[in-house]
Amino acid sequence: MNKKDNRKRVIVDFKKLTPEILSLLVQKYPDGYDDDQIISFKNAKNEWVECVEVSTEDTKYLVKVSTKLAVTMENYDEDDYEDYDSNDPEAVQDPELPIEDESSDED
Repeated sequence: MNKKDNRKRVIVDFKKLTPEILSLLVQKYPDGYDDDQIISFKNAKNEWVECVEVSTEDTKYLVKVSTKLAVTMENYDEDDYEDYDSNDPEAVQDPELPIEDESSDED
């Protein structure tokens, strides 16, 4: 940790991910993130949350780890977001995920 880290801390779910934060993630983790880079903690609801960290000058972001995040980072192309504001969460769309199993827990 830094001496006195007074940056704002923000937890970001995939649906709130902006092009700016996605770009920071891809820069920091160009080959994806490893288990040892994942931060785990219990939230206010006493649920385990797994995140990866990226920072700007004034904010530290903890981005929740998910399959959608990994796929979006793998397929990242800066040009996909040039028509959007860097802080627009609508810009980052859900990726097409491969169907691994035909049986589903959703009824």
